Amino acid sequence: MAQQRRRGGQHTCPRRAALPAAGGLLLFLLAAVALLYISPPPLSDHPALASSRGRSVHAPVNSSGGGSSMEESGRRKISFRIPRSGSTMVDHLWDSKLASKFYGCSNSSNKFLDSNITTQPDRYLMIVTSGGLNQQRTGIIDAVVVARILNATLVVPKLDQTSFWKDASNFSQIFDADWFISSLSKDVKIVKELPEIGGKLRVPHRMRVPRKCTERCYLNRVLPALLKKHVIRLTKFDYRLANRLQTDLQKLRCRVNYHALRFTAPIQEMGDKLIQRMRERSKYFIALHLRFEPDMLAFSGCYYGGGEKERRELGAIRKRWKTLHASNPDKGRRQGRCPLTPEEVGLMLRALGYGKDVHIYVASGEIYGGARTLAPLKALFPNLHTKETISSKEELAPFSKYSSRMAALDFIVCDASDAFVANNNGNMAKILAGRRRYFGHKRTIRPNAKRLYPLFLNQENMSWAAFSSKVHMLQKGFLGEPKELRPGRGEFHENPYTCICEKTDDKTVAKSKSQNDQLLNTESGNAIGVPAVPNHTDEEMGESNTEEEAPAEKEDTVDTEVDDDVLFRPEDPELDQILSD
Repeated sequence: MAQQRRRGGQHTCPRRAALPAAGGLLLFLLAAVALLYISPPPLSDHPALASSRGRSVHAPVNSSGGGSSMEESGRRKISFRIPRSGSTMVDHLWDSKLASKFYGCSNSSNKFLDSNITTQPDRYLMIVTSGGLNQQRTGIIDAVVVARILNATLVVPKLDQTSFWKDASNFSQIFDADWFISSLSKDVKIVKELPEIGGKLRVPHRMRVPRKCTERCYLNRVLPALLKKHVIRLTKFDYRLANRLQTDLQKLRCRVNYHALRFTAPIQEMGDKLIQRMRERSKYFIALHLRFEPDMLAFSGCYYGGGEKERRELGAIRKRWKTLHASNPDKGRRQGRCPLTPEEVGLMLRALGYGKDVHIYVASGEIYGGARTLAPLKALFPNLHTKETISSKEELAPFSKYSSRMAALDFIVCDASDAFVANNNGNMAKILAGRRRYFGHKRTIRPNAKRLYPLFLNQENMSWAAFSSKVHMLQKGFLGEPKELRPGRGEFHENPYTCICEKTDDKTVAKSKSQNDQLLNTESGNAIGVPAVPNHTDEEMGESNTEEEAPAEKEDTVDTEVDDDVLFRPEDPELDQILSD
């Protein structure tokens, strides 16, 4: 018994001694937990990124489910710490050091005769544009050039009011029609309405020309009908003029695009207010054309990790375009045909050296996945703005019911931004890229999606310094620098090489002009505006003109304004709808 008591006593003494130690350990743990709540998390562990830490970097799209995306996409996370401030090693984030050596030049040559000399009586050209605001803009630009080729009077273009966007706006509600007419008066005669001919109104002869129709194509196909019918209406007029033309015709394109097409005063004034409010927030700002709307994602056929819900939703939208083949998301990603996710865009910009304090204006429609999709971008750049967040509903009321007017506001802000980021290569991106080249090579960033994709897949295996270095290397040639694109490469609206001159000696300028003329393969040395006799036996190669309407048997005195789209089968919607922003 005594032995048992001794053993019991041996146990009671250590238990008493451990009480102060346990209390100290408990206090230590409480202090550690409190410290975790007080100290700010690193950016890579920001609460807004929590939804992306356990998924693929391509996955944050669905705001209302799609839980199976974790297993389907793989479990990846941002593994590096991103510096809060921009890189101090990066020069010219907001401009190009070579930009001062180049300038826009669109004046005509002495060979380009005045429209009073070239315009022939009883020749009227009417066109009906197609698509969204910026696709219609390309049609308007080319319509002026076609009128010049045909020596015809142009009737102010009719805008597309029946397609996907259902915008009832006419030309004068979007653009300043009076300025459009007066500023081009020496180039092309333009009237607001078709006048009476011989005391009566003529019904226009409807035609549709092939895409990329050359100057000779118009002289061979359209001019004979114009001489006979006197009034021609070209329908679905988008991309109906060749990319390469004579130098003076290319410069006319630039005069229309960069000088003659002005938005109406209400649109421009509201756009200027938005710019001012961005400037009040920051000296410099980025404009991001995100293009992460449901229809864009559905059209691309890409997959962003939203599981069966995403496949079902986007698949239903994709059925709208009956000519699209079955999608291959992995192939689309590898080929760079998929828009980057908002998170990927943010990582690219931070890697290029833009700091967390930079303000970004997001030009976009409905984002697929809503706030949840934007959360990773907002974590990287907390200062995100849209026209809706920096203006009131009352201010936007005159524009909000019209898609083209809302798109015009975004266009104005993007054009004025210090850096413009295009997350796809649609019409707005191309036109703004060309415009920013023409007006001083303002910083314009296009993600090199094809090369960035494998980098995003492998980001968890590298440091931030290595990732940033790779992004810098891959984005060379995609930053809007002078001479990034070779002359003739891409759409002329994106690369208006004929209208960009270099400040250099006369000898070099003359040499450059000679090379440009060789590139354009000018067929005649005659003055522009004096068309050659059509050669019907030597017509340019192109798609067959099966859509051209047969000549009308009799001329009525009124134009019934039949919907032109009813007369022809719909074309490939890849250009007509989703890319016609």
